[in-house]
Amino acid sequence: MPVHETVGSFQDYVGGFSALLKRVDPQEMQALVEAIVEAYRDDRFVFIIGNGGSGANASHLCEDLGKGTLSDFKEQKRLKVLSLTDNTSYILAWANDEGYERIFVEQLRNLAQPGALLIAISGSGNSANVIKAVEYANANGMVSFGITGFDGGRLGQIAEHNLHVPSDNMGAVEAVHGVLFHYLIDVLRERFARM
Repeated sequence: MPVHETVGSFQDYVGGFSALLKRVDPQEMQALVEAIVEAYRDDRFVFIIGNGGSGANASHLCEDLGKGTLSDFKEQKRLKVLSLTDNTSYILAWANDEGYERIFVEQLRNLAQPGALLIAISGSGNSANVIKAVEYANANGMVSFGITGFDGGRLGQIAEHNLHVPSDNMGAVEAVHGVLFHYLIDVLRERFARM
Protein backbone atom coordinates (compact mmCIF):
# COMPACT_ATOMS: atom_id res chain seq x y z
CA MET A 1 0.00 0.00 0.00
CA PRO A 2 2.12 2.95 -1.22
CA VAL A 3 1.75 6.32 0.51
CA HIS A 4 -0.04 8.08 -2.35
CA GLU A 5 -2.14 5.20 -3.67
CA THR A 6 -5.82 6.11 -4.01
CA VAL A 7 -7.94 4.60 -1.28
CA GLY A 8 -10.66 3.06 -3.44
CA SER A 9 -13.62 1.33 -1.85
CA PHE A 10 -13.81 0.11 1.73
CA GLN A 11 -13.69 -3.47 0.41
CA ASP A 12 -10.46 -2.65 -1.46
CA TYR A 13 -8.97 -1.14 1.68
CA VAL A 14 -9.88 -4.15 3.81
CA GLY A 15 -8.56 -6.51 1.14
CA GLY A 16 -5.25 -4.64 0.99
CA PHE A 17 -5.01 -4.62 4.77
CA SER A 18 -5.66 -8.35 4.94
CA ALA A 19 -3.02 -9.02 2.28
CA LEU A 20 -0.52 -6.89 4.22
CA LEU A 21 -1.15 -8.85 7.43
CA LYS A 22 -0.37 -12.06 5.55
CA ARG A 23 3.04 -10.68 4.55
CA VAL A 24 4.22 -10.46 8.17
CA ASP A 25 6.78 -13.16 9.01
CA PRO A 26 5.14 -15.57 11.50
CA GLN A 27 8.57 -16.64 12.77
CA GLU A 28 9.35 -13.09 13.88
CA MET A 29 5.92 -12.90 15.53
CA GLN A 30 6.76 -16.08 17.42
CA ALA A 31 10.18 -14.69 18.33
CA LEU A 32 8.47 -11.70 19.98
CA VAL A 33 6.17 -14.02 21.92
CA GLU A 34 9.15 -16.04 23.15
CA ALA A 35 11.18 -12.96 24.08
CA ILE A 36 8.34 -11.70 26.30
CA VAL A 37 7.72 -15.17 27.78
CA GLU A 38 11.41 -15.36 28.69
CA ALA A 39 11.29 -11.92 30.34
CA TYR A 40 8.19 -12.97 32.28
CA ARG A 41 9.73 -16.26 33.39
CA ASP A 42 12.96 -14.58 34.53
CA ASP A 43 11.34 -11.49 36.15
CA ARG A 44 13.07 -9.15 33.72
CA PHE A 45 11.69 -5.79 32.65
CA VAL A 46 10.15 -5.11 29.25
CA PHE A 47 10.57 -1.53 28.05
CA ILE A 48 8.62 -0.15 25.07
CA ILE A 49 9.39 2.97 23.02
CA GLY A 50 8.07 4.80 19.96
CA ASN A 51 7.12 8.24 18.60
CA GLY A 52 3.76 9.61 17.44
CA GLY A 53 1.37 6.81 16.47
CA SER A 54 4.08 4.30 17.41
CA GLY A 55 4.29 6.02 20.80
CA ALA A 56 0.55 5.59 21.21
CA ASN A 57 0.97 1.92 20.24
CA ALA A 58 3.76 1.65 22.84
CA SER A 59 1.46 2.98 25.57
CA HIS A 60 -1.38 0.70 24.49
CA LEU A 61 0.89 -2.35 24.28
CA CYS A 62 2.26 -1.61 27.75
CA GLU A 63 -1.24 -1.46 29.24
CA ASP A 64 -2.24 -4.68 27.50
CA LEU A 65 0.93 -6.52 28.53
CA GLY A 66 0.54 -5.40 32.13
CA LYS A 67 -3.17 -6.12 32.54
CA GLY A 68 -4.49 -7.91 29.45
CA THR A 69 -2.20 -10.90 29.89
CA LEU A 70 -3.67 -11.69 33.32
CA SER A 71 -6.25 -14.41 33.73
CA ASP A 72 -6.18 -14.16 37.55
CA PHE A 73 -5.94 -10.59 38.88
CA LYS A 74 -5.33 -11.66 42.49
CA GLU A 75 -2.83 -14.52 42.38
CA GLN A 76 -1.06 -14.49 39.02
CA LYS A 77 2.51 -13.33 38.64
CA ARG A 78 2.71 -10.09 36.64
CA LEU A 79 4.94 -8.96 33.80
CA LYS A 80 7.25 -6.07 34.62
CA VAL A 81 6.52 -3.69 31.74
CA LEU A 82 6.98 0.05 31.22
CA SER A 83 6.36 2.35 28.26
CA LEU A 84 9.07 5.00 28.19
CA THR A 85 6.75 7.23 26.13
CA ASP A 86 4.61 8.08 29.17
CA ASN A 87 6.95 9.91 31.58
CA THR A 88 6.14 13.36 30.21
CA SER A 89 8.11 15.67 32.49
CA TYR A 90 11.21 13.44 32.33
CA ILE A 91 10.97 13.29 28.53
CA LEU A 92 10.58 17.07 28.30
CA ALA A 93 13.52 17.71 30.62
CA TRP A 94 15.89 15.61 28.49
CA ALA A 95 14.49 16.97 25.22
CA ASN A 96 14.80 20.57 26.40
CA ASP A 97 18.25 20.31 27.94
CA GLU A 98 20.06 17.70 25.86
CA GLY A 99 17.99 16.99 22.74
CA TYR A 100 15.01 14.88 21.73
CA GLU A 101 17.24 12.02 20.56
CA ARG A 102 18.14 11.36 24.25
CA ILE A 103 14.61 10.90 25.68
CA PHE A 104 14.62 7.09 25.67
CA VAL A 105 18.27 6.21 26.14
CA GLU A 106 18.53 8.34 29.29
CA GLN A 107 15.55 6.55 30.83
CA LEU A 108 17.16 3.20 30.02
CA ARG A 109 20.34 4.37 31.72
CA ASN A 110 18.31 4.92 34.90
CA LEU A 111 16.15 1.80 34.75
CA ALA A 112 17.48 -1.01 32.57
CA GLN A 113 19.63 -3.95 33.53
CA PRO A 114 21.27 -6.63 31.38
CA GLY A 115 18.71 -9.15 30.16
CA ALA A 116 15.87 -6.63 29.99
CA LEU A 117 13.85 -6.56 26.76
CA LEU A 118 13.52 -3.38 24.70
CA ILE A 119 10.65 -3.30 22.19
CA ALA A 120 11.30 -0.41 19.81
CA ILE A 121 8.39 0.58 17.56
CA SER A 122 9.08 2.80 14.53
CA GLY A 123 7.17 2.86 11.26
CA SER A 124 10.12 4.30 9.35
CA GLY A 125 12.76 2.55 11.43
CA ASN A 126 14.85 5.72 11.39
CA SER A 127 13.83 7.71 14.49
CA ALA A 128 17.05 8.98 16.09
CA ASN A 129 15.82 8.57 19.66
CA VAL A 130 14.75 4.97 18.98
CA ILE A 131 18.05 4.13 17.27
CA LYS A 132 20.06 5.60 20.15
CA ALA A 133 18.08 3.52 22.66
CA VAL A 134 18.56 0.30 20.67
CA GLU A 135 22.28 0.96 20.33
CA TYR A 136 22.44 1.38 24.11
CA ALA A 137 20.44 -1.83 24.64
CA ASN A 138 22.71 -3.80 22.32
CA ALA A 139 25.85 -2.49 24.03
CA ASN A 140 24.57 -3.20 27.54
CA GLY A 141 23.35 -6.78 27.44
CA MET A 142 19.69 -6.11 26.78
CA VAL A 143 17.56 -7.91 24.19
CA SER A 144 16.41 -5.57 21.39
CA PHE A 145 13.32 -6.13 19.28
CA GLY A 146 12.35 -3.79 16.45
CA ILE A 147 8.76 -3.38 15.22
CA THR A 148 8.98 -1.63 11.84
CA GLY A 149 7.33 -0.70 8.56
CA PHE A 150 8.56 0.77 5.24
CA ASP A 151 11.91 -0.92 4.49
CA GLY A 152 12.73 -1.43 8.18
CA GLY A 153 15.20 1.45 8.20
CA ARG A 154 18.19 1.48 10.51
CA LEU A 155 16.15 -0.12 13.30
CA GLY A 156 15.54 -3.20 11.16
CA GLN A 157 19.30 -3.48 10.66
CA ILE A 158 20.49 -3.09 14.24
CA ALA A 159 17.78 -4.69 16.39
CA GLU A 160 18.45 -8.33 17.28
CA HIS A 161 14.98 -9.21 15.97
CA ASN A 162 12.66 -7.29 13.66
CA LEU A 163 8.92 -7.79 13.25
CA HIS A 164 8.41 -6.02 9.93
CA VAL A 165 5.30 -4.78 8.14
CA PRO A 166 6.33 -4.27 4.49
CA SER A 167 4.33 -1.16 3.57
CA ASP A 168 5.08 2.50 2.82
CA ASN A 169 1.69 3.59 4.19
CA MET A 170 2.24 4.75 7.77
CA GLY A 171 -1.42 4.38 8.73
CA ALA A 172 -1.48 0.81 7.47
CA VAL A 173 1.80 0.01 9.27
CA GLU A 174 0.54 1.39 12.58
CA ALA A 175 -2.80 -0.40 12.21
CA VAL A 176 -1.14 -3.75 11.43
CA HIS A 177 1.15 -3.25 14.42
CA GLY A 178 -1.98 -2.84 16.55
CA VAL A 179 -3.50 -6.05 15.21
CA LEU A 180 -0.24 -7.93 15.81
CA PHE A 181 -0.11 -6.62 19.37
CA HIS A 182 -3.64 -7.81 20.11
CA TYR A 183 -2.75 -11.26 18.79
CA LEU A 184 0.34 -11.16 21.01
CA ILE A 185 -1.75 -10.42 24.11
CA ASP A 186 -4.14 -13.31 23.40
CA VAL A 187 -1.24 -15.75 23.00
CA LEU A 188 0.60 -14.48 26.08
CA ARG A 189 -2.52 -14.65 28.27
CA GLU A 190 -2.72 -18.37 27.49
CA ARG A 191 1.02 -18.93 27.93
CA PHE A 192 1.27 -17.03 31.23
CA ALA A 193 -1.72 -18.89 32.68
CA ARG A 194 0.24 -22.14 32.31
CA MET A 195 3.44 -20.82 33.91
